[in-house]
Amino acid sequence: MQDPYSVLGVSKSASQQDIKSAYRKLAKKLHPDANPGNEKIAEQFKAVSAAYNIVGDEKTRGQYDRGEIDANGQPRAAYGFGGGSGGGRANQAGSDFFGGGAEDIFSEIFGNFGRGGRGRQSAGPEKGRNKTFAIDVTFIEAAIGGKRRLTMGEGGKTLDVKIPAGITDGKQIRLKGQGETGKRGGTSGDILINVSVKDHPVFERDGNNVIVELPVSLPEAVLGAKVAVPTVDGTVNLKIPAGSNTGSTLRLKGKGIDGKTRGDQLVRLKVVLPENQDQELQDWVAKWSEEHDYDARSKFAK
Repeated sequence: MQDPYSVLGVSKSASQQDIKSAYRKLAKKLHPDANPGNEKIAEQFKAVSAAYNIVGDEKTRGQYDRGEIDANGQPRAAYGFGGGSGGGRANQAGSDFFGGGAEDIFSEIFGNFGRGGRGRQSAGPEKGRNKTFAIDVTFIEAAIGGKRRLTMGEGGKTLDVKIPAGITDGKQIRLKGQGETGKRGGTSGDILINVSVKDHPVFERDGNNVIVELPVSLPEAVLGAKVAVPTVDGTVNLKIPAGSNTGSTLRLKGKGIDGKTRGDQLVRLKVVLPENQDQELQDWVAKWSEEHDYDARSKFAK
């Protein structure tokens, strides 16, 4: 066995309280209940417990420091302990890692342990573990809410999950009591669903408002018109005032994100010229410009 001080991560000059504190920390971290099925950690747990049985008691610690017992708690022949038949607590430390001082601390941390040497009585109720999943939701699902039917892992149960209206990217949905079943009468764990919101080709979110850039034709901008506009609730008709310009913003009340308070949709106009401009349009603009010249960059003037 390794040097007990090294196993516990303390120096040989450490106080008994320091040794006890180091052991408590390691026992919590390495306890089998916290690491089910992990044989490697179970062996570490045994080693830590055995080490504490050596140096956690002032008497056996003194025997070890003087070389009267070894790291397994066995008496060294040179010190006349009867070839290993005696040694009292030291022998117990080497043969039973649940013995002595370790048991006292186990009782404090994990509940009562049997004095019979090996067994540990059952601890109290233990809550079941949480299960974590991840889902992608559409922009519209995040804006107005929705439902998803999800299968919780391979061979798992199927649940209808409510997507809360107004949820933002990176938020988490908690389904209480849907995780692993608790032990010894403990409550069940929860299911935690990490939410990612997909981008939308038209909509952009700004707080609880939705922003849409709406292309309008030259005649619609100059003469005014009613045009169809997409919203998270569906398509609506919007009146474009005559003389509208790129950058003009129109507001659709109550057509934004449905959170605690419903936001608006802000429609930003963008005047778009035809891709194929014929000679007639160019001639008309040239003639019009001769009598209606204006400076589109007047704001840049010094």
